[in-house]
Amino acid sequence: MTQKYSILFDLDGTLVDTAPDLMNAHNHVMRKYGYPTKSTADIRNLVGQGAGAMIGRSIWGQAKKEFGKIDDQKIKAEMVKDFVNFYGKNIIKESTLINGVKEFLKWCKEKEISMAVCTNKQEHLAIDLLKKIGIYDYFEYVAGSDTFDYCKPDPRHITSIIEIIGGDIKKSLMFGDSETDANAAKAASVPVILLENGYTEKNSNEIYHNHLIKDFIGVEKIVSTYLKD
Repeated sequence: MTQKYSILFDLDGTLVDTAPDLMNAHNHVMRKYGYPTKSTADIRNLVGQGAGAMIGRSIWGQAKKEFGKIDDQKIKAEMVKDFVNFYGKNIIKESTLINGVKEFLKWCKEKEISMAVCTNKQEHLAIDLLKKIGIYDYFEYVAGSDTFDYCKPDPRHITSIIEIIGGDIKKSLMFGDSETDANAAKAASVPVILLENGYTEKNSNEIYHNHLIKDFIGVEKIVSTYLKD
């Protein structure tokens, strides 16, 4: 049965504040390979595009002249593998739900809204995190960076999920916290509800959005305006 409405959620920085555990995994790898460690605040700026991008951006920084520091793709692949292995074993040591998430998910269920996760985290890590933090059962589908042959900011990451859950693009919303989420949703013609202070280097006013929120407290009011359509 096609539900009246569909909502897609990013994961890191949107549903769950994962930065502390990502920082621990990141710093584990950096120490092992002789690179500088980073703070939780630094990690929040690096997360959006997945583990490989995070490791690469962390090492190379924004300075293109430093790009040659690690030109061995085999070493980078080993670093990413080490990161994923360490993170997978320590995925919920310090991660916490964003304020109001569980209450909002319950409300959506009561309204018979279809929900899915659209994340650039690897699918198995995303599912494991959602299960361990206690919200997996709210979602009809979870798509990670490796679920399809494409991922955000490619809009097909969003449109494919909506198709799979039997939704309608014109009756869908996207919750995210970065330009990766917002640009994918905009390209898919799906309204964006953006969490401020997200896992991105950009300010909220630099990122496309239809609504800006601090957390999920009271978000039902915003979503209700769409349900009337």
